[in-house]
Amino acid sequence: MKKYIEILNERFGKDSLMALATVDSKGMPWVRTVNAIFYEDSFYTITYAISNKMEHIKNNSNIAVSGEWFSGHAIGENLGHIRLEKNRKIADMLRKEFSSWYDNGHTNEDDPNTVILKMKLTDGTLFDNGTKYEF
Repeated sequence: MKKYIEILNERFGKDSLMALATVDSKGMPWVRTVNAIFYEDSFYTITYAISNKMEHIKNNSNIAVSGEWFSGHAIGENLGHIRLEKNRKIADMLRKEFSSWYDNGHTNEDDPNTVILKMKLTDGTLFDNGTKYEF
């Protein structure tokens, strides 16, 4: 496993606040903070399919992410409803990692618009203990 992947897993393999940037159809950038976890080569979050961020990603899947001495680019992909069988493994990880706030009324799994957003990294810059990793 590459060293930067180990660091990303260690740092973000739990509920982490990440800045997520998208661009709307008029070219205007938008940024917001999301709760996400890193797993393998991607960040994952739960969101609403008809939110601004998902509308932006539908039109332009190129996104940027940033958090705790890391920034990078990714491809955003709507994996569909959280309860789809194909999403079981990721959904179970998200529920566990987000358990401190998951059932506070913000997330409604009965709503088919409650989806998983995958943010597959394409490149990034990571700093760790005085070392800069670019990938």
